[in-house]
Amino acid sequence: MINYIIKRLLLSIFILFAVSILLYILIRLIPQNFVEQKFASQIAQGVIKQEDIDRMLKLYGLADSIPKGYMKWLSNVFHGDLGMSFNFGMPVQEIIAKDMWISFGFSFVATILQFIIAIPLGIHSATHQYGASDYAVTIFTMMGISLPTFFLASLLLSVFSKSLGWFPYQGLVSSKIFEDSFAGKVDQFFDMAWHLILPIVTLVILSIGGLMRHTRTNMLEVLNADYIRTARAKGCSEKTVIYKHAFRNTMIPVVTMLAGILPGLFSGAMITEEVFAIPGIGRKAYKATTVGDIPFIMAYNMFLSILTIIGTLLSDLAYALVDPRVKITK
Repeated sequence: MINYIIKRLLLSIFILFAVSILLYILIRLIPQNFVEQKFASQIAQGVIKQEDIDRMLKLYGLADSIPKGYMKWLSNVFHGDLGMSFNFGMPVQEIIAKDMWISFGFSFVATILQFIIAIPLGIHSATHQYGASDYAVTIFTMMGISLPTFFLASLLLSVFSKSLGWFPYQGLVSSKIFEDSFAGKVDQFFDMAWHLILPIVTLVILSIGGLMRHTRTNMLEVLNADYIRTARAKGCSEKTVIYKHAFRNTMIPVVTMLAGILPGLFSGAMITEEVFAIPGIGRKAYKATTVGDIPFIMAYNMFLSILTIIGTLLSDLAYALVDPRVKITK
């Protein structure tokens, strides 16, 4: 097990190195750079001359060739400096450390709700195959899979915020000023939670479909296995057959999804955060991407790459916990 983990970590170093090269090249190949986008109107009007543009490109490090620019970025990373965000004017590590916890908060709640809702629905759908409830659940989940994020988020805002007025329209906190006291902090917490209900609902509706279909498909396959028929022949109750014998084996493919859960918790939901104006890391990444903020984009995506590698490793190790027959030997 230890040798396996060490080999995977060493391999991960090469993977991250390759990802960083490819990512930097793609960012630098964007048709417009940060300077051209920021001062587009002034450039079109002739207010800013070409020599001014060249000076700003050099100031931001955009005048260097791609290999030279990448080596500068890599050297700074090895010295613990992720750079200064072009767009936000702050050290990148400070922005990520500050804003990722907002995204983590509601993404974590949405993920928990996703599993609580999707897995029982998948099991119920599989045990009532071709029944009315199976069709109803399938239609509901397929609608969730098919709906674009911006459409669903805008629809929920229009209905429950603008029309009914049940929830705040956008943002994370109300304009109300909270007192610096325990009661004020409690009020602030519940106010933030109230603002996050619609974003959480959006994420849950969009995500339960895939997990539900995974669970249903795997459960149907397991229920047709010989050992399930044997368990029933021995007189085991249907509840024992489903939740003790079948469900554990159903979890094996579901564990594969763990690889994407970890980066998903910290990466934020770009479109959802943008529609609901939540100041999370996803919204910051969206704004940085649209203006070509190289330091932020590089740090953000490398952060997600590291989390993806860790998630994949944890997913592999979790197989042995779910199924004792799985042995990691190399």
